[in-house]
Amino acid sequence: MNTTASAPSAAQRFSGLSDDEQQILDQADRFARNELYPLSSRMDNEEWWPPEAFAQIGATGYFGIPVPEAYGGAGLDLFASGLVVQAFSRWNHALALSWVAHENLCLYNIYRNADETQRKAYLPGLCSGRTVGALGLTEPGAGSDALGSMRTTATRDGDDYLLNGSKIYITNGAVADVVLVYAKTNKERGAKGISAFIVESGSAGFKVAQKLTKMGFRGSQTAELVFENCRVPARNRVGEEDRGVQVVMSGLDLERAMIAPICLGICERALELALDYARTRQQFGQPIANFQMIRAKLADMYVWIESMRVFTYQALRAANDLEIGGGGRGDIHMITAASVMFASETMNKVLNEAVQIHGGAGYIWESEVNRLYRAIKLLEIGAGTTEVRKIIISDELLRR
Repeated sequence: MNTTASAPSAAQRFSGLSDDEQQILDQADRFARNELYPLSSRMDNEEWWPPEAFAQIGATGYFGIPVPEAYGGAGLDLFASGLVVQAFSRWNHALALSWVAHENLCLYNIYRNADETQRKAYLPGLCSGRTVGALGLTEPGAGSDALGSMRTTATRDGDDYLLNGSKIYITNGAVADVVLVYAKTNKERGAKGISAFIVESGSAGFKVAQKLTKMGFRGSQTAELVFENCRVPARNRVGEEDRGVQVVMSGLDLERAMIAPICLGICERALELALDYARTRQQFGQPIANFQMIRAKLADMYVWIESMRVFTYQALRAANDLEIGGGGRGDIHMITAASVMFASETMNKVLNEAVQIHGGAGYIWESEVNRLYRAIKLLEIGAGTTEVRKIIISDELLRR
């Protein structure tokens, strides 16, 4: 990625971005508008996965952004990753979600927690986009209580582990080559007896049980994965046995920091669509942008989005400093939960007004604003529901 700085625009001066950061955002926006946006309609209409998209994204340098160049990454930071997914989400939020599952939940988790042999084995393929990554945490009976209610087990068998169980709602699950899977290695220890494993989809006993059809983010492949005596080499265990909870909690904080910019990018596009429609839609002999009620909605949308931008960038900058094994407690745990809670709830308000401005046209399934509107609910559920986020925030406040 070329990060040569240019003169700051008026918008940049108030965004809190440096010249280089603004350049990253602008370049990712151009790439997404030209290459990813043309795929978005078919992805939504058909739940279609563009098979060449990840390789193209990787060849352009948009995978492994916070990973050192020695492993095929860009050597930047998590904040730069947030800017990229913000830009991608403006033009193809379904691919942006798959990008996060690959880049943040799988690739970056492996970089932060794996040993050198594992890094060299898996990071180059993931950074190139030739290998698709996913994260396996949620189970049919373990959502908000993902750790305590986890039933997937990993039993040592010589130089291997045998995995048994299932994971559900797995983003990229239907197309993944590599899945970072959490399983219980010590049932007696509950949440303290979990380990993380790098599992290749070609492993015997690994099966995609079903591909799930969604209301929103269509085309981003979501699946149920089943493990039936799935044999995984012990060398693919990430970190120490029974210490996977550290990987989980650190990863969840980083995931929440990366979901907020998805909300931001979607809302930016929604405002752009609402402005265009308000300027061109004629009623009572004039554009509806002339009516005070429409102007009030546009003003509210702008204020909500700018507030979201500040909080999103604050959380991303805080997450930049998260140490290996950190997270799951303290200020970063609270800030990331708060940022994604605010972003997702604010997105609900922004998209509601965007559809209202479009009127009947916004209620039609094929319209772009309708596609954005159907994305609202997932981001109030994924990476810990709004209710779980409130528990995290209140717990951290009361510990002070």
